[in-house]
Amino acid sequence: MHRVGYVLSDSFQMMALGTQAVFEFANQLVGSEYYRVQVYAPGGGPVRSSIGTAVATEALTARTPADTWMIPGLYDPTTTPADPAVLDFLAGRAQRARRIAGLCTGGFMLAEAGLLDGRRATTHWIYADAMRERFPGVLIEPDRIFVTDGPMWTSAGMTAGLDLALGLVEKDLGSDITRALAHRLVMPHRRSGGQTQHSEMLMLAPRSDRIQDTLDYARRNLSQALGVDELAAVAHLSPRQFSRVFTAETGESPARAVEKLRLEAARTMIEQSRHSLEVVARETGFRDRRHLREVFLRGYGIPPQAVRRTARA
Repeated sequence: MHRVGYVLSDSFQMMALGTQAVFEFANQLVGSEYYRVQVYAPGGGPVRSSIGTAVATEALTARTPADTWMIPGLYDPTTTPADPAVLDFLAGRAQRARRIAGLCTGGFMLAEAGLLDGRRATTHWIYADAMRERFPGVLIEPDRIFVTDGPMWTSAGMTAGLDLALGLVEKDLGSDITRALAHRLVMPHRRSGGQTQHSEMLMLAPRSDRIQDTLDYARRNLSQALGVDELAAVAHLSPRQFSRVFTAETGESPARAVEKLRLEAARTMIEQSRHSLEVVARETGFRDRRHLREVFLRGYGIPPQAVRRTARA
């Protein structure tokens, strides 16, 4: 049996507890209580979340056992101080566990306890700069869904905690169980730890169906030229009117938006496939490998080979 302990602090983010469903359904799939999940807090009793809902907890002591500790983040780690008792626990007894995971901004508490010094980590993208400034010894990777560095696991914001929990299960029970688990949870199997936190389709967020349909068309046909005339025809607008409406709704020109979609698709292929960079460039609409590298450096500040090395690691 693998014991999973959640350690709550006042103003914890409620969504972190949703990751318990990953362990619950993993137990169902294996037909036994492989995971035993318990919720703790210093002193025990009810702990109030950031939305005001109180959750019952057991008392956390120096002898409380767990194989994996899950540390939910605070709603705003820049204004809400971490519980000193939780920090003391993390800096001491918690390190006897097999793994410690900081969910969302929970990484701030791991960093404050000194557990992330010299290690790679991530957090919610909104707080990545604050984490880097506050903890210069931590190697922040703000564009990651989750990061594993030795026994320390950290996730990006909100639903990324589910991906981290799924990664924990895959480590314990293998990919076959994890695929079935992701299917049951209606999750992708799976957003890898190296996958970007941001989606260009979401960031563009057009207001009208015709522009959304045009973006969907572009995403499905990235290997094509996708000039303004072609996209305007999909939107049933003149090229001039289309460019004006598209820019007004997305904040980007059609050419710049298409480049971002190409870049996102190329990164996904590089992270999740073994296709050569020449094939990736051709399938996502770049002229050649050199053009792909130029756009990568401009968009991400690193070459595509570095992304592939990180994903494989």
